[in-house]
Amino acid sequence: MQHSVDQRYAIKFCVKLEKSATETLAMIQKAYRKDALSKAQVFRWHKAFREGREDVEDKQRIGRPSTSHTSDNVAMVKAVFDSDRRLSVRLIADQVGLPKSIVHEIVMTELQMWKVCAKLVPKVLTDEQKENRVSISHELLDCVRGDPDFLEQVITGDETWVFEYDPETKRQSSEWHTTESP
Repeated sequence: MQHSVDQRYAIKFCVKLEKSATETLAMIQKAYRKDALSKAQVFRWHKAFREGREDVEDKQRIGRPSTSHTSDNVAMVKAVFDSDRRLSVRLIADQVGLPKSIVHEIVMTELQMWKVCAKLVPKVLTDEQKENRVSISHELLDCVRGDPDFLEQVITGDETWVFEYDPETKRQSSEWHTTESP
């Protein structure tokens, strides 16, 4: 930004010396090399100064700022996450009133969070889960011994799991986590 303002002062100086826009461009490119303003920008500023503009700073622009990535917006998104980590980016965007792309950028870069889905891995069972499987298997075996026709009512399959509750789907169990989260 500072290079740009410096170059505008130089362009203004060249206009005062009555240099043409082409001469001004050549001097700017020689002085600033790879950091030089583009040809269009030099010509635009040269014309503006020739027409009487004195200020080298950009004019105040009307409307929404170029970015919605502010500390206030980051705080709002974080507050929503603190209340419920299972919300999707779209729902969070609706709650805070920001575009989905900005919310996603805040979540990924500022909050450094990503979505984690719960998944049961059979080889990594706790001792309690193993004991629960054994006790359920014993109960089923007792039922078979008590009623020989019991197996006609049971549907079996390879690696059958018996749960005492209806598990959530993978999508329902997904949550946002940071590197510090368990």
